[in-house]
Formats: sequence, C-alpha cells, structure tokens
Amino acid sequence: MSDSSTLRAIAQIFRLTGWVSFWIQLVLGVVSGVILLFAVFSQRGANTSSNPGTGFGAIFAVAGLVALAVGIYIAFRYTRLGLRLESSNPNNRPRKVETVQVVRFAIIVHLVGMLLTLLGAQIIVGTLVTKSLTLPQLGAGVITQIDPSRSIQPLDMFVVQANTNTVTAHFAGLVASIWILYRISKPQSERSS
Repeated sequence: MSDSSTLRAIAQIFRLTGWVSFWIQLVLGVVSGVILLFAVFSQRGANTSSNPGTGFGAIFAVAGLVALAVGIYIAFRYTRLGLRLESSNPNNRPRKVETVQVVRFAIIVHLVGMLLTLLGAQIIVGTLVTKSLTLPQLGAGVITQIDPSRSIQPLDMFVVQANTNTVTAHFAGLVASIWILYRISKPQSERSS
C-alpha cells in the first residue's frame, strides 16, 4: 500500500469513527443530562436529603457529563483531523505526533469521565439501597402510611438510568479512541495485509 493510500485510509478511519462516536456520545449525553436536570429541579421544594438526584451522587454524575462533553468535542475533532489528513497540501496535514496526542488525551478524558460517573453511580445506588432497607415491612392486612421521601420513586430509577447512559457513552468514546490509536500505530507491514 502506498503512503497516500495509507494516509487516505487513516483519514477515513478518523472521519467514520469520529462521526459514529460523536453521535452515540451526543445522544446518550443529552438523554442523561435531561434526566439529571429533571431529577434535580423536580425535587426543589421537597426533602432532598434522601434523593439520589442530589448531593454527592449528582455532583459526580454532572462531573461525568462535563467530561463527556469534552469527549464529544474530541469525537468531532476526529472528523476534522480526518479532513485535514486528506489535504492535498502536506503543510495542512497534522503530524502523527499531534494526532496521537489528541487520541491519548481522549482516552484519558473517557477514563476519568467513567471513574467520576461510576463514583456517582455508587453513591446513588447506595442511597437507593439504604432507602429500600429502611422501608417498613408491611404485614398482611396492615395499612401503614409511608413517608414518600423514604420510598424509592420512579424518578430515582431514571437517575440510575442517566448514570448508566453516561458510562455507556464514555465506553463508546473510549473504544473509538483505542480503535483509532490501534489503527494509526499499526506497523506498515500489518496495514498492507
């Protein structure tokens, strides 16, 4: 394979992988962001001490979303790098060192984002487990009034889903970045086979 066809193939990998990664991360990130915003704002006047959508869990979840926003930008940047790699003017093409740095930075962003989101998920799930363990056990025929702030609400499960979506989005970005790094780091002899 000639250098120009190799460069064209790498440019295509950047563009295709960048767009697929961009859209997966964007859709999952928007859904997660809307759910978390809804969870936080719907609990404004209520007792939020036992709401998993508030507190440290939400702080970590939002931090994971911020890292995801950076990852979405990097995925878009991959598409631009792909276009620059196809430039007919060699001076407009990014150097291999620059492209590898962008990909490595993306890997770090997604790993940190996954860590933050998983910490948030642990706190949120811990809150829900505590709620479920502190619910009064109802006997047959016994009617008891349950404090709604101590029971698990459907909104609580949406917060768990939002965190799962964020982790999935980071995973998609991480896989895309590792795939690109693998393809651009592959020795010339392996590329031609």
